Amino acid sequence: MTTAHNLYQQDFYLWTEATAQQLRQGEFTQVDVANLIEEIESMGKREKRELKSRLIVLLMHLLKWMYQPGKRSDSWINTITEHRIALEELLEDSPSLRAFLPEVFEQCYQKARIKAAQETGIKLSTFPSQCSFGQDQVLEAGFFPEVLNR
Repeated sequence: MTTAHNLYQQDFYLWTEATAQQLRQGEFTQVDVANLIEEIESMGKREKRELKSRLIVLLMHLLKWMYQPGKRSDSWINTITEHRIALEELLEDSPSLRAFLPEVFEQCYQKARIKAAQETGIKLSTFPSQCSFGQDQVLEAGFFPEVLNR
């Protein structure tokens, strides 16, 4: 006999289908509650990871835009736009993540500095230790940082 827990281990997709069906039919005593809780928590963590990942890439490209004006390209503009749109959609779908943004902004900026230094060959110390632009600017569709005089 296959239990709900075993089904979760053996065929995740089938488990999701069976769980959804049980919930729709009000068969709450049949639901694999422990794994359902784990999956719901995991969904929230995934949303946070996506926000951080997209913010890091966006910040990295804004730094590259700022420090390598001669290498600016449509590809960079497209990447910046793509990640802004994805972040906007993520925040529209899960508005409570907006409160998480200030919490991770500095951490994401530091990771973006490291990635920008690796990708450009520019020394890490060249990039400001504190972000030169604000969260709102980063997410603003038309914002592109000016070239710095180095």
